[in-house]
Amino acid sequence: MTDVTVRQLSEVVGTPVDRLLEQLREAGVPVSDEGQTVTDEQKFQLLEHLRKMHGKEGVAAEGKQRITLKRRVTTELKVAGPQGKAKTVSVEVRKRRTYVKRTEAEETPAEVQPVIGKSAEIARIVEVERGAALEASRRADEERKAEQERRTREATEKAEEDTRRKAEEEAKRLEEEARKQADERTRKATEADARGKKRKAGKVEAPGTRYGRQELHVAAGKQGRRSKGGRAAYGASAAAAAGKHGFEKPTAPVIREVAIPETMTVGDLAQKMAVKAPELIKVLMGMGVFATINQHIDQDTATLLVEEMGHKAVPMKEEDVEQAMSAESGPDLATETRDPVVTIMGHVDHGKTSLLDYIRRSRVAAGEAGGITQHIGAYHVKTARGGVTFLDTPGHAAFTAMRARGAKVTDIVVLVVAADDGVMPQTIEAIQHAKAARVPIVVAVNKIDKPDADPDRVKNELTQHEVIPEEWGGEYMFRHVSAMTGDGVEELLEAISIQAEVMELRAPVEGAARGVVVESRLDKGRGPVATLLIQRGTLNKGDVILAGQEWGRVRAMFDENGKPVKSAGPSMPVEVLGLSGVPNAGDDVLSVEDERKAREVALFRQGKSREIKLAKQQTAKLENIFTDMQKGEAASVNILLKADVQGSAGALRDSLENLSTDEVKVRIISSSVGGITESDINLAKASSAIIIGFNVRADAGARRAASEQGIDLRYYSIIYEAIDDVRKALTGLLSPELREEIVGLAEVRDVFIASKFGAVAGCLVVDGVVKRGNPIRVLRDNVVIYEGELESLRRFKDDVNEVRAGTECGIAVKNYNDIKPGDQIEVYQRISVARTL
Repeated sequence: MTDVTVRQLSEVVGTPVDRLLEQLREAGVPVSDEGQTVTDEQKFQLLEHLRKMHGKEGVAAEGKQRITLKRRVTTELKVAGPQGKAKTVSVEVRKRRTYVKRTEAEETPAEVQPVIGKSAEIARIVEVERGAALEASRRADEERKAEQERRTREATEKAEEDTRRKAEEEAKRLEEEARKQADERTRKATEADARGKKRKAGKVEAPGTRYGRQELHVAAGKQGRRSKGGRAAYGASAAAAAGKHGFEKPTAPVIREVAIPETMTVGDLAQKMAVKAPELIKVLMGMGVFATINQHIDQDTATLLVEEMGHKAVPMKEEDVEQAMSAESGPDLATETRDPVVTIMGHVDHGKTSLLDYIRRSRVAAGEAGGITQHIGAYHVKTARGGVTFLDTPGHAAFTAMRARGAKVTDIVVLVVAADDGVMPQTIEAIQHAKAARVPIVVAVNKIDKPDADPDRVKNELTQHEVIPEEWGGEYMFRHVSAMTGDGVEELLEAISIQAEVMELRAPVEGAARGVVVESRLDKGRGPVATLLIQRGTLNKGDVILAGQEWGRVRAMFDENGKPVKSAGPSMPVEVLGLSGVPNAGDDVLSVEDERKAREVALFRQGKSREIKLAKQQTAKLENIFTDMQKGEAASVNILLKADVQGSAGALRDSLENLSTDEVKVRIISSSVGGITESDINLAKASSAIIIGFNVRADAGARRAASEQGIDLRYYSIIYEAIDDVRKALTGLLSPELREEIVGLAEVRDVFIASKFGAVAGCLVVDGVVKRGNPIRVLRDNVVIYEGELESLRRFKDDVNEVRAGTECGIAVKNYNDIKPGDQIEVYQRISVARTL
C-alpha cells in the first residue's frame, strides 16, 4: 500500500473531505488539512475507530471468509467487413478474483495477527487504493505530456520568431551594406573622373598602376580567388572592402520586348519575360483565364498578359516567321550530280501509265479505275544509265492543276502521244504547261506497233504547236516506242539521260532537306500520309519537318514499293508518316532542328489561312447581297466534296469552280479526304448542298442520315463523269442518262479457299439485294479497292440469282482473290433516270 492524501482517500471511500477530517481527528490522527498525507498505520487506526463506533470490534474472525473482486475492461477492435470496409467492434473483458481470509493462528505470526484480523476490510481498501493510484498515474502522464507539448510549441514559436528577427536584421544589414557600397562606388567614380581630367591635363601616369591602367578584380586579392569561407566569407570581405564587386538591388524594373507568335505555351512566354511561370498563371487567373504551364494561349491573350506584366509585346509578322525559317535552312553547301525528275504527260488512254509500267516492270494501271490514273504517282527507277524519278500525272483536263504542279517540280517532260490517235486537247494543254514552266520536252510517239499507227502525222500536228523534231531542224527529241512490246524504250531512256547531262542537274546532299508535297491522303490505320519529293539535302528518319500548315517528326519513310528506308536524298520520292495533318499537294517541305519553332510556324500559317478563308466568306456574302439587290436572287449549286486523296480533291474542286458563270455559280462548301461521315451529312443539310464522293463511300450512320434528311449523295470513280454531270445540271441539260444506283451491300465475315474459284467470301447481306448479273465494287475502309463482276453467288450449295438483306451467302469475285474479313462488296446497277437538282 502507498501513502495517500486526505483528498485522495476521500475520493476512494466516497466520503466528503470535511467528514473524513473530522473522523480522522476523532480517531486520534493529527491532520488538519486535506493535502496532508495519511500513512497505512493511520488508515488502520481510522478503521479501528470506525468499527468501534459501529459496534463491530468484537466480531469473531473464526473460520474462512471470502472476498470476491470483479473487474471489467472494454476495448475496441477494427475488423474488415464483407465489402472491404472496416468496422469497429467493442470487446468487453470481465475478470473476477476471490481472496480467502484465513485465521490468525493458521499462517500469520503472533506479532502481526492483530493487524491481519481486519483482512477483509483492508483488502477492499487496498484494491480501491490501487485503482486510485493507477488513475492518478494516468492523469499525471497526461499532464506531463500536455506540459511537454506546450513547452515544445513555445520553443517552436520562439525559434520562428528568432529566425524572422534574424532575417529582418540580415536584410537590413545587407541593404545598409549595399547602400554603403553604392556610396563608395559613387565616390570612387567621382575621384576617377577627377583623376582622368587631371591626366588629360598633365598626361601624368596614375600612381600605383602599371602602364597607366586601372586593374579591376572581383575578389579581395589580385589573384582573383575567393576565401575558404564560402559565400558568407566572400560577402563579408566584399562588404568590408569598399569599392569591390558586389550585388545590388535593381534601381528600376527591366522592360523587355517580347515577340508574340500566333500561339505559344505559358512556359515559353514566362521564359521570354524572365519571370516564373506560376506568376504568369496567377496573372492569367486574375484575367479570368485558367491555363497550365504547358497549355497554349493565343496571340491576343499573350499580348494582354505581357502588357499586364509591364513589358512590351511585339506580335510576330508573317515576314518575320518566313525569314526566320529561311535563316535556319543554312548556307549553300557543296553540290553533287543528282538524278533527273521526269514527268509523264499526255492525253487519256495514250499509254502513259503503260509506258511507265514497262519501265518499272509493274502493273500500276491494274489498280486504277478503268486504267486511268486518278492521282500523281512518284516512282524512282534504276536504269542502265542511272536513276530516274518518274511522276505519272493524269491525262484529263480535270487534273490541270496537278499537271501544273508536276511541271514545277520536274526537270524533263515526256510527252506521250498515241501514233494512231494524234494530238488531242489534253496533249496541247500538256505542251502549254511544260513551256510555261520552261521545262524541256521529249516526245514519245507510242503505240507504233498498231497497224494504223502514223508517226509522221503526229509530227505534223505537233509542228503546228511549235514542237518541231530535231531531224526537221527543231530542238525537240522524238522517240518511237511501244509500251506493249518495249520497242524504243531504251532509246527513250537514252534521250532522257542525254537531256539530263546537258542540263547539268546538281543539288547539295548534306544539310537540311527541302522538297515538295507530291500527294497526301488520310490513312485510317496510319494517319496522315504524304508523298514527298526531296529536292536538296537529305531527309532522315526522326527529322522534324514543316510541310505547309502541318508539322511533325518523321516516324517512318517508305519507298514506292512500300519498303522502309532510313534516309532520302535529292530527287528521291518517299512516303512519310508522322505529320500533324494532311498537307496540301504542292506545299513546300523543310526539315528544321527546333520542333517548337516548327509548331509555332505551322500554327501561325494555320491562323493566317483561317483569316483568309473568313475574309473570302465575308466577301462572298457581300457580293451575294449586291447581286440579289441588282439582279434578283442568283442560282447556285452547293457541293460538299469528299475524295480519297488530297490531289484528286483539289483538282476536282478547281474544275467544278471553273464551271461557274454569271448566272449560275458552283459553291464548294467543303473539300476534304476520307470517307463520308454523319457530320458531313449534317453540314450538307445545313448548307443545302449535294455530296459528291470520289472513290469514297458513306458509312452506315451517314447513309441512314442521308436517307432520313433527303440529302442527294452521289458516288463517282472517274472525275470527268462528275464534272460532266455538274455541267449538264448547270446548263439545263436534264435529259435522261445512265446513273449508278446501289442495289445491295454485303459484308465479308470470313474467307474460304475453293479449288474451282479461289478465294470465296462468306458474306452477310446487310442492305438491299445482291444480284448475280450486276457489276460490283470491293470496299475497304469505305474506299474502293477493286471493280469487277461476280463469278459465283451461292446459298449453301445451290447457285442462286439473288440474295436479299439479312441472308448469308458465298460470293466469288472474278479475277480477284485479295478479299479480307471486314471488306464490303457493293452491288450496283446503271439505270436511266431524269436529272434533277
